[in-house]
Amino acid sequence: MYLLGIDVGTSGVKALLIDARGAVVASASESYPLYTPQPLWAEQDPNDWWNATCAVIHQLLAQSGVRAEQVRGIGLSGQMHGSVFLDERGESIRPALLWCDQRTAAECAWITERVGMQTILQTTLNPVLTGFQAGKIIWLRRHEPDNYARVRQVLLPKDFIRYRLTGEAATEVSDASGTALFDVPKRDWAYEILDALELPNNWFPKVYESPEITGRVVAQAAQATGLAEGTPVVGGAGDQAAGAVGVGVVQAGRASVSVGTSGVVFAHLDAPQVDPQYRTHTFCHAVPGAWHVMGVMLMAGGALQWYRETFAPETDYDALVQQAESVPAGAEGLLFAPYLSGERTPYPDPHARGAFVGLTIAHRRAHCTRAVLEGVAFGLRDSLEILKAIGVPLSELRLTGGGAKSPLWRQILASVFAQPVQTLHAEEGPAYGVALLAGVGVGVWHSVPEACAATVQIAARTEPEPAQVIAYEAVYARYRQLYPTLRQLWQ
Repeated sequence: MYLLGIDVGTSGVKALLIDARGAVVASASESYPLYTPQPLWAEQDPNDWWNATCAVIHQLLAQSGVRAEQVRGIGLSGQMHGSVFLDERGESIRPALLWCDQRTAAECAWITERVGMQTILQTTLNPVLTGFQAGKIIWLRRHEPDNYARVRQVLLPKDFIRYRLTGEAATEVSDASGTALFDVPKRDWAYEILDALELPNNWFPKVYESPEITGRVVAQAAQATGLAEGTPVVGGAGDQAAGAVGVGVVQAGRASVSVGTSGVVFAHLDAPQVDPQYRTHTFCHAVPGAWHVMGVMLMAGGALQWYRETFAPETDYDALVQQAESVPAGAEGLLFAPYLSGERTPYPDPHARGAFVGLTIAHRRAHCTRAVLEGVAFGLRDSLEILKAIGVPLSELRLTGGGAKSPLWRQILASVFAQPVQTLHAEEGPAYGVALLAGVGVGVWHSVPEACAATVQIAARTEPEPAQVIAYEAVYARYRQLYPTLRQLWQ
C-alpha cells in the first residue's frame, strides 16, 4: 500500500510515494517555464502543470516498481492564490495569473472600496492583496472582457490538476482561504462578497476539508498518468499548510520556522486569531476544525544566497558560514537589514531595501556573513513577536528549509528566539504533507495528528546559549530601529 503526494510549485511539480509507515520510497520532479509578458506580470500555462504531473507520476511508478493499483490515495498541494479560468468545455481560457503577479493593485483597491474594509477583514481575516485571487478575476473583467465572458469556472492551481484527474471542480479550506473571497471563520465561500462583486457563485468549486475525498481518478486521467482508475483524491492543501502537516505542526503550541529562499513562521491555531495590524495571515489549516497564522519575510536563505553570489562566489556555503563562527554574537556592532526584495512581515512595504549598517575598518567578511545570518534571524523573530503578542502559544519551534542544515544558523536562531529549536529526521516539503492527508482520507490513520505522530521524527534539539541570549536582546533592540530610521531614504 502506497500514498502519492503531488506539489504543483512555481518552478515545477514535485511528487513522491510513501509507504504505510511514512517512508519515502520514490520521488521525482519536472520543471516548466514562468512567463513575464510585461513588468509585474507572472503567468504559467496550466497545461504545463498537467503535462509535468503526468511525467512525474510515470517516473515514480517506474522508479519504485509500485503497481498502479497499489497506490491507495492521492493528495494535492500547490502554489496558492493563482487563477485558472476554465470555459464551458473545462479548458483553460488563458495563462494562469500567479501568486507573484502584481498587476492588480487598482482592482484590489476597488474591491476594498466596493465591499468595505470592515466586511473584508471580519470575513476573510486578511486585507485584499495583489497576490490573492480576487483581484485577478476583476482584472480579467476589466481588461479582457471577451475572455471573461467565456469563464465558467475559476480554480486554484492544484485544483486544476484535481479537475484533470477526477473531472470534479473542488477545492479545500486552506487554499481557498487565500483568495480574498472566502469566509475563513465559517470555512466556506464568502457569498456576501461574491454578490457584492457580481461574481457568479457557481464559478467557485465545492469546498472540502483537506483529508476528505473529493473525487476519484477517471479513465482518461488513468491513461495519461498510469494511475489506476478509481483511485481516491483528497482535498490536499495549499503549500504552506501542506508543509506544516509534513513537519507535524498540527496541534496548539507548535510552530514551524522555515528558512528557505523566503522565511515563514507558521503556527497552528485551535481558533482564529488575528493580528490587529494585519501584518500576518490567518487562514484555515489543513487540520479539520483548525486554523493557522503565519508571518512571511521575503528574503531569508535568499539573502545569504545573494550575499555569497555577490561577495564570495568562489566560496561554498559551508566554508563561508564556518568563517562566521569566529565572530562573536552581534558581529561586533554590524547590522544587516534583509529587505532585499521589499518586505511583508512586519513591514508590508515593497520599497524597503537591504542595508549593512555600522561598518568599520575592523570588520571583515566573516563579520558580514554573521550579520546576514543574524539579520534573517531577527526578521523571523519579528513574526514570532507578533504571534506572542496576540496570544499564540509557541512551546515548540521546528526549523525547516535549507537554513536549518547549518549548525551555526540553528544556534543563532535558538539564541535570538531565546527558545530551543527542533530539526527533523527528514523533511520532504508539501508533497509529503499531502501524502499524509491522503492516508487520513483513505483510513490509514484516523486523524491528521495521528498521521504526523506516526511518521514525523525529531532528529535534534538546539538549545539557546545564555550569554548569546543576553547579547542578542540588545542587538535586536538596535535592529528594530533599522526600518523606521531608513524608511524615509527608500520611499
